[in-house]
Amino acid sequence: MKTRYLVLEDGTVFKGEAFGSEQASIGETVFTTGMTGYQEAISNPSGFGQILVMTYPLIGNTGINRDDYESIELAINGIVVREYSDEPSNFRSTMTLGDLLTLKGIPGIQGIDTRKLTRLLREKGPLKGKLTAAGEELDVVVANREIEAYEVPVNQVGAMSTKKAYSSPGQGKRVVVIDYGLKHGLLRELNKRDFDVIVVPYNTSTEAILALVPDGILLSNGPGNPEDVEGASHTIKHLVGKAPIFGIGLGHQLLAMSYGAKIQKMKYGHSGGNYPVKDLTTGRTELTSQSHSYVLEESSIASTPLSVTHRALNDGTVEGICNDADRVFSVQFHPEASSGPHDASHLFDRFANLIYSSTRKENFYA
Repeated sequence: MKTRYLVLEDGTVFKGEAFGSEQASIGETVFTTGMTGYQEAISNPSGFGQILVMTYPLIGNTGINRDDYESIELAINGIVVREYSDEPSNFRSTMTLGDLLTLKGIPGIQGIDTRKLTRLLREKGPLKGKLTAAGEELDVVVANREIEAYEVPVNQVGAMSTKKAYSSPGQGKRVVVIDYGLKHGLLRELNKRDFDVIVVPYNTSTEAILALVPDGILLSNGPGNPEDVEGASHTIKHLVGKAPIFGIGLGHQLLAMSYGAKIQKMKYGHSGGNYPVKDLTTGRTELTSQSHSYVLEESSIASTPLSVTHRALNDGTVEGICNDADRVFSVQFHPEASSGPHDASHLFDRFANLIYSSTRKENFYA
């Protein structure tokens, strides 16, 4: 393999071996803790523009299969692993991870100390970084200049959202999904419950959404800062009360903002599987899949009619909210998993029960 370097904005340099695309790339370097599910992680739209550091040491050993994508196109700008396996052993595998990255023009680097890198990112937070072209001699001055000039994209949702509405037909009630960069796992869970699903672009107007006569509205996950999604909170505010609303990930943050709550950036975010979250309404603790860099500012929720329903046990951050009167609820984590634990998939059943409930103000947590 050819030599490749990872150069970070703080001046740290890691030397390793290139795999995937031979081209160079710049992005925001973040880590994810999942022991499995690297295919889902690299195809998660919430990873837009990131150089993804896999903390699990062996990546690529199960190859790539046709079923486990969370989006058709990959949104990441690079991948960093301790050890890459180019000889996968899995009956579903159709290509290697390196072949997929080459096909999509995404560079990878292996053979570096990912534990050291992760500790650095935990200390300093996400850092802009550059993966050099395969075999390229390192010019630190040039690399640092390019990293300094790089600006993290602002309109990430606009880049990942569908450009046209489309349907995933079912025989049940109609759910309109506002696509802020949704994972396919959301659609799979809705399809399991036979909802008639219509997915619309993130900037679809309130009037256009209501014209579809939704029985329920799902606000999807997505990448980036929710404050950059222009008009989203305004649209959601005018949808509240028209139909039951379920928000996930970025959708959860935008729903809270529509009520006047505020968002703050986390030091290094949550990314990976097995994050313990307590459901305060039941007392049950569930393991969850997560991918977010922003979180609700809890003090700002007190002035809204929202109630906190879920809390992260690792750091105490807010992971879920609801307002029974308006028939809305949301969670910060991914109840569809993909990959990760399926402990919280029952939230889609709660959404279904809320939609099919004949009593408008029924407490759907009962």
